[in-house]
Amino acid sequence: MANPIKLQADSDWLKEKARELGFLHCGIAQADFLEEEAPRLEKWLAQQKQGEMQWMENHFEKRLDPRLLVEGAKTVISLSYNYFPEKELFDAQSPYRVSKYAYGKDYHKVVKKKLNSLMQALQARFGDFVGRAFVDSAPVMDKIWAKKAGIGWQGKHSNLIAKKEGSFFFLAEIICDLSFQYDSPIRDYCGNCTLCIDACPTEAIVEPYVVDGSRCISYFTIELKKEIPADMGGLFQNWVFGCDICQDVCPWNRRSKPHQEPDFLPSEGVQALSVQARKEWQAWHEESFERLFVGSALKRTKWSGLKRNLDFIDTFAQVTPPDGKPEAGA
Repeated sequence: MANPIKLQADSDWLKEKARELGFLHCGIAQADFLEEEAPRLEKWLAQQKQGEMQWMENHFEKRLDPRLLVEGAKTVISLSYNYFPEKELFDAQSPYRVSKYAYGKDYHKVVKKKLNSLMQALQARFGDFVGRAFVDSAPVMDKIWAKKAGIGWQGKHSNLIAKKEGSFFFLAEIICDLSFQYDSPIRDYCGNCTLCIDACPTEAIVEPYVVDGSRCISYFTIELKKEIPADMGGLFQNWVFGCDICQDVCPWNRRSKPHQEPDFLPSEGVQALSVQARKEWQAWHEESFERLFVGSALKRTKWSGLKRNLDFIDTFAQVTPPDGKPEAGA
């Protein structure tokens, strides 16, 4: 039987090492089957709320049980990494808008490098162990595990919220066969607030804590490969990559503090997008895109996808008055 004093000491060491590497939070949960989440996920998929994100239908059992991803897994280490910028580049009057998480270099590579350093530290302390690091790279329900590990609660917009830092952070995991002192979930502090639900222009938050992914602006601008449905015209509030609306209106994000990650400083392409007028973008071509967005998350859309999004916004050019409600056709 494991010594509880040693388990606590190992957990304290792990959390301190994570802080040294720049992680905002580190929480620890026991690797087990997500019994409560299974029927919710099954219902969500049955209702086709994943849209064309067919990859979410794959590996159903693995998505619910980390022990099927890592043999002999005992622990899910959940980590968060801050991406809230010191200065926002876009506002309601910007011709085009990009989600804060995509200002700098692709977070997959930045955070994965940090995870690899933590894996090396674990090996140096414990010797050889079985473990894998994940940053949106496998069927891992990161928000659920972060919630179980006590990092925060899942808000009504479905994003994880930390009481002291808000929700502008990435989530990552290490699933391993090491044992630690496990953390406990914290309570939900959303209360009666419905600001995120009320603010979503495409009504993607169909009920508290349930997002119809197939109606989300982030889905349309990133995941959808076909043309954006015309009935969404005039609803995007000029977002061309991702969307921050539900997080921007959340009162808990008044506590967000700027990140300290140089790789998340705005890229040349994002800075250009924040200042150039629509007519200047018409002169862009694929070579410009490849040059300006080197290492950027925007490369996920490819030039064809970003051009589609820009054209969509231009087709339904809108002005957002002080009341925050867009007027199509302006």
